[in-house]
Amino acid sequence: MILTDFLKALAQLADPRFRRVLWIGIALTVALLTGFYAGLLWFVQWLDPANFELPVVGKVEWLGDLLSWGSMLFMLILSMFLMIPVASAITSLFLDDVAQAVEDAHYPDLPPVPRVSFLDGLRDTLAFLAVLILANMLAFILYVLLPFLAVFIFFGMNGFLLGREYFQVAAMRREGREGAAAMRSRHWLQIWIAGCLMAVPLAIPLVNLLIPILGAATFTHLYHRISGR
Repeated sequence: MILTDFLKALAQLADPRFRRVLWIGIALTVALLTGFYAGLLWFVQWLDPANFELPVVGKVEWLGDLLSWGSMLFMLILSMFLMIPVASAITSLFLDDVAQAVEDAHYPDLPPVPRVSFLDGLRDTLAFLAVLILANMLAFILYVLLPFLAVFIFFGMNGFLLGREYFQVAAMRREGREGAAAMRSRHWLQIWIAGCLMAVPLAIPLVNLLIPILGAATFTHLYHRISGR
């Protein structure tokens, strides 16, 4: 049943509204990471490494180059871990459009629902972003300490987070925040399994950028299936 939900979402991937959300999410993510790197370079320049001196040694001429190249390497490594969480969080601002596209195509007889306000969407997005970044940073420590469990930690944690977020997006439109939370509690295992299915493509470069869209569409189908609508 969960696989059927996923295949329905996959079949609608060419929908123009899906593509629009994808490109907006990628563009904003790149802009955010670029802005962060610019801020990091500004901080390095503010430290004024060219005039840095050590006792006995004197002025350290190469420190500026070291920090500049080091900041670039740091940003590349950081992007590898943050690209997907940041893209997922930013894209979640626009997932209401994805859910509406799914309902228009597969559930056309449903009554219209009011759009989630921008402020509510922004609040949920920032909360989701904070949880994703913190969880992935903690998970990275566990990968180092428990390498033999790294695969299970990765899929289990991201499956839980993705399932929780995308089911909330899908259900909240028609059930409200409290109603969506109640449904999530009753069907937590099915939602977690579906989230783990979404987490599998996270390990595939470029394909992983599709996860927010596929997740929102899959969980919209899942919501309507378990709600009996």
